[in-house]
Amino acid sequence: MKLYGIKNCDTVKKARKFLEEAGIDYVFHDYKKDGVDTVKLAAFVDDFGWEVVLNKRGTTWRKLDEEIQDSVTSAASAIAVMADNSSMIKRPIVECETKNFIGFDPVAWEMALELGELK
Repeated sequence: MKLYGIKNCDTVKKARKFLEEAGIDYVFHDYKKDGVDTVKLAAFVDDFGWEVVLNKRGTTWRKLDEEIQDSVTSAASAIAVMADNSSMIKRPIVECETKNFIGFDPVAWEMALELGELK
């Protein structure tokens, strides 16, 4: 299992704590330290849709020039903006053996754990 995010993100901290308390081994990929793989980012966009992967609620998005915001109209343009601004990628994204997850929802993760999907 691989967890993608940013080390200092509160939601990522909660997700990591959940996995550690559940005794689940994972590899952490920190976008700030390890970079963003655009091929992997494109796969996440294929999985979840660019509108879900692109975090428009954060301050990084709000601080972007309106011209850049208006240019994000497709998966390709969203990937380009996220590749340049990793803080705009919704966090965390978890890659599991059979299913991927985006965002941290403790109830959904608990159910996935019980179903054996979170491994």
